Amino acid sequence: MATNNFDEIINRSLELRKKYHELEIQHHGSEWTVEEDALAYLTDAGLVGRNIMSQQNRWPKTNSESELEHKIGENIWWLIVLAERSNIDIKNAMENFLTKTEKLIG
Repeated sequence: MATNNFDEIINRSLELRKKYHELEIQHHGSEWTVEEDALAYLTDAGLVGRNIMSQQNRWPKTNSESELEHKIGENIWWLIVLAERSNIDIKNAMENFLTKTEKLIG
């Protein structure tokens, strides 16, 4: 079921991150740092690129369509998490970006 409410997406994302923090503590004795979260995001961003290449028949890989969808969602999730961990309101960041860029482009 698709979610249309960005607040709900943010809340679900942050709750899911809390569960991952619990797993990190269980397996490694501590939560990932913000830097580790950023590195995980960058890794997943690279996988978006690889799956796009595959989708466009520029890289030999199977299942790229479903993996691409998953990785795009995961990248959005990571951005929500990174914004929250950096004390940035993701909704304000998006609004400010869109407004500034719309004015710039015309």
